[in-house]
Amino acid sequence: MPNIKPEDIPADNARIPGPTRRIFLQRSAVGLAAAVATGSAWAEAPASATENAVKLPLIQDPKTEQAEETPDPNSSPDDRVGYAIVGLGRLSMDQILPALSACKYSRVAALVSGDRDKARKVARQYGLRETDVFDYQNFERLADNPRVHVVYIVLPNGMHKEYTVRAAQIGKHVLCEKPMATSAADCQAMISACRQANRKLMIAYRSQYEPMDRMIVKMVQQGKLGPLREFIAGNSQNVGDPSQWRLKKALAGGGALPDIGLYALNAARFLSGEEPFEATATTTRPDDDPRFKEVEESVHFVLRFPSGFTATCMASYGSHESRFFRLQGPQGWAEMDPAFGYNGLRLRYGALVDGKNAVTEITIDPNNQFAREIDHMSQCVISNAIPHTPGEEGLQDQRIMEAIYESAHTGAAVKIARPTGVWRGPEPSEETF
Repeated sequence: MPNIKPEDIPADNARIPGPTRRIFLQRSAVGLAAAVATGSAWAEAPASATENAVKLPLIQDPKTEQAEETPDPNSSPDDRVGYAIVGLGRLSMDQILPALSACKYSRVAALVSGDRDKARKVARQYGLRETDVFDYQNFERLADNPRVHVVYIVLPNGMHKEYTVRAAQIGKHVLCEKPMATSAADCQAMISACRQANRKLMIAYRSQYEPMDRMIVKMVQQGKLGPLREFIAGNSQNVGDPSQWRLKKALAGGGALPDIGLYALNAARFLSGEEPFEATATTTRPDDDPRFKEVEESVHFVLRFPSGFTATCMASYGSHESRFFRLQGPQGWAEMDPAFGYNGLRLRYGALVDGKNAVTEITIDPNNQFAREIDHMSQCVISNAIPHTPGEEGLQDQRIMEAIYESAHTGAAVKIARPTGVWRGPEPSEETF
């Protein structure tokens, strides 16, 4: 791997045939989740937040109207779980740090960057002291900062293992961006380091905490689609600068597959609740495109599952931005288009209604996906619980990606061993964040 510093890297609308019927359903995340999955229990907030709870009397009749929800209280600032953000690239600056400002149980406590001037500016923006700014050489000094409980690693994929191991060795829990690493061996080393240090390891699969995705999971669990038949997904974007780290094999581990194809791969697994046993795939790397000297431009793969369910997916670094998926069964289908993004998601559900093929569009109040996943990690730290997406979940995806690459290289189907033990934690709590 080249000697490169992280900071050197640039960082219900129903349509039935005919014009006579149209249904629109719009609810908040809480109300709609309850409508899709009746009887779901809401997690109890930490005591530091619950003691500040204020509940107001209802104005509308709860038998006929959606109940108005007073937002769940936040923990007091001193009781929130503190995060050290490692790497101040685009994702940290544009999404993660703003999300921490919106978290209920989490706060930014430190920054780690190779660019001290930049880090000091960011520290001032978020009310941190200059002593809360660290660099990669003095990373281990985080051990002496009691305000830091979790290290959030937002570095190029090839650096995830090093900083996960270093964080565990100084006694900090780890939240690591996806993909988990660039090899199954590195994933296993990260899991082992955190286990040996008795620290939690969570992989930041934000879609698994996003409310619309959660609704589809419940539809599947309740049999609303029937036995699943197909999952079809695509995720593409037209990348620019050929020098960016995502196009460097040592730092990224691959091209479109580990960066954006992973969303489709992971969705097929967590939405269905199944694990694939076989992969077939092809990749494309144009010889005359300087962007793809080291990694693939696009990947197409098919995963087969024991029940007969299949997932047909594509990802491309050379096509205009497009993100979608559809999950199909004999009783109905659910699709998101756009899917996988930070915002602007749309969910539609197709099924037979009153003898007619109906398509229902479901909209909810906006939710910050990063805040939800970060607060999930904080709740796990507070309550000593297993994260919903632990390191084993990232390891399983890495194993499948390696099978996809092997199939693309050999032109043959590649068998995938079923993971052993537990690879996904309990369902995430569903609070009104």
